Amino acid sequence: MKKRIGIVGAGTAGLHLGLFLRQHDVDVTVYTDRKPDEYSGLRLLNTVAHNAVTVQREVALDVNEWPSEEFGYFGHYYYVGGPQPMRFYGDLKAPSRAVDYRLYQPMLMRALEARGGKFCYDAVSAEDLEGLSEQYDLLVVCTGKYALGKVFEKQSENSPFEKPQRALCVGLFKGIKEAPIRAVTMSFSPGHGELIEIPTLSFNGMSTALVLENHIGSDLEVLAHTKYDDDPRAFLDLMLEKLGKHHPSVAERIDPAEFDLANSSLDILQGGVVPAFRDGHATLNNGKTIIGLGDIQATVDPVLGQGANMASYAAWILGEEILAHSVYDLRFSEHLERRRQDRVLCATRWTNFTLSALSALPPEFLAFLQILSQSREMADEFTDNFNYPERQWDRFSSPERFGQWCNQYAPTIAA
Repeated sequence: MKKRIGIVGAGTAGLHLGLFLRQHDVDVTVYTDRKPDEYSGLRLLNTVAHNAVTVQREVALDVNEWPSEEFGYFGHYYYVGGPQPMRFYGDLKAPSRAVDYRLYQPMLMRALEARGGKFCYDAVSAEDLEGLSEQYDLLVVCTGKYALGKVFEKQSENSPFEKPQRALCVGLFKGIKEAPIRAVTMSFSPGHGELIEIPTLSFNGMSTALVLENHIGSDLEVLAHTKYDDDPRAFLDLMLEKLGKHHPSVAERIDPAEFDLANSSLDILQGGVVPAFRDGHATLNNGKTIIGLGDIQATVDPVLGQGANMASYAAWILGEEILAHSVYDLRFSEHLERRRQDRVLCATRWTNFTLSALSALPPEFLAFLQILSQSREMADEFTDNFNYPERQWDRFSSPERFGQWCNQYAPTIAA
């Protein structure tokens, strides 16, 4: 008998899972409150970059509509402000790519529907889960909307924050010249905030995503509260002022006369994210086990861009486990967690560590940045490991590991 899987939520996790399962003739129904044609009129959803390993999964799913060789980027520029600013670069072994999710998500939905996936366009609340679970061999929840996140217990030991750690101002812009190599720029203004610049394909071609991670109470926090719609010119002037002061490696490539939102006033997003890590399964009152996937399990701040990438990875692992098993109970969830948790949990821990380290700037972290800025080999390793957060966490997870990594590259600098 053909397996029947219900998926609540049509983000990267749910759609990658659905596409994977349809490749193996599994019956899939996705529940979402948004149709593909509605995306073009929405406010910016996020500024997600897909790492090379995620693009590889898209190739395997036959949904790589925008090849990275043409639309992607090839490394990271880094800028660390201070009395003696540091500028350096790290290569990616294979290009990564960012596409406006108002283009990307409806493309995935149409591909899934064309391959036999079914969609039910309706909101699903926590009260609906028990009834839905009776209709499928397994129900997978991939969205925290409508209090669905409360169904999965938060793990306090992996959720150290109770409020947002950054005041976010995120947008798609035009008027920013590309660097000599098309690349992400990660700029750090000590005590004030971080900026991630991402070359991004949007409705009118290539644009620039600016992810401003402003420290709460800092000189940059005003950017998260100043509204573009109230006075576009005043907002843009404020952006230019703050970028020039805190993120000069990006500001120096801006043409003030052309600088504006890329498409419309919908291209900006402001607010904050409360990081949280939850159990990957829950047992309903009817005894059925349901699985949490994507943001429902791990909600991370976007400072390292790990959210959608670990969601795609976890979706692939879940798909393989669905194929390998016929009973979807607590023991199934143990098999699943054994395979997916290392990457998802390491991405969460690395992100939370980075938020804290960039706020407190302990001496050992400053020493790391100094070595990183002077060792191209270390910078290349650090940059490519954005693909592999478990490898990155191997480096940062304890003072001993952190110190050993720095000591590995320090002699090459002295030489």
